[in-house]
Amino acid sequence: MKTNKSFKKRLKVTKNGKVLARKSGQNHFNAKESGQTGLKKKRTQKVHMSNKAKSRFLAGV
Repeated sequence: MKTNKSFKKRLKVTKNGKVLARKSGQNHFNAKESGQTGLKKKRTQKVHMSNKAKSRFLAGV
């Protein structure tokens, strides 16, 4: 099965194998957000994936 390259580019795998991704909703309409909300959106979040999904989306990482 081929790796989903577009999804793979949005993820980062840490040294210990955690998968991190950017939070959604950051592209536009952020002027009306409060400062706290804007800072929260900048942080990455851990992505929970099964081993089967990891092998599909992160093969070759």
